[in-house]
Amino acid sequence: MDTHERRWRSPELARTMASITGEVEAEWSGLCQEWEVLPGTPEERDLARMVAEEPHRFPWRVVDAALDRQPCPECAHPLGSGGRGCGPCDLADGHRYAAQEPDRPGVPPGNEHAVRVAWSVSRAPHRHTFRAVCGYQLCLPHLYAGELPSTPQAQRTRHLINRLTEAECAGVGSLAELAALAERRS
Repeated sequence: MDTHERRWRSPELARTMASITGEVEAEWSGLCQEWEVLPGTPEERDLARMVAEEPHRFPWRVVDAALDRQPCPECAHPLGSGGRGCGPCDLADGHRYAAQEPDRPGVPPGNEHAVRVAWSVSRAPHRHTFRAVCGYQLCLPHLYAGELPSTPQAQRTRHLINRLTEAECAGVGSLAELAALAERRS
């Protein structure tokens, strides 16, 4: 799914999505070079299929790139990104979490998992609740910058999101805006 065509809720989220997209593509290019596979060839499709079938052997960015390169046989969206209820997409989306998630240098343990989940939810919002999309999209730039909220901080964010309507969740652009909007409801 092309993250450059979508209108994101904030410039920070747009920059973060573009950065991660660049990393995903760079990781895929590196794997193709390592395996001596040219882009756009049947060998690339075979490599993508093999990565998707054995996600535990590869970093998550490689797995996500492999899924993007395979059309779902049922809905024709990139594998794992079709609507909920599409069997092959549901299966692929679940299997993506078997991939390796090594933390980046200088970030708290678990940060990479949080980045990965927020990235997946942000890329396929139609697969998740509007409140989950709101929370993950608002937090992704902070997660990508190396932050990891404490349990009480995450619970507070969720509490604030739960106070908003669906339209408000769709329009809120930052955690500060979320807090101000939700606090007016007190």
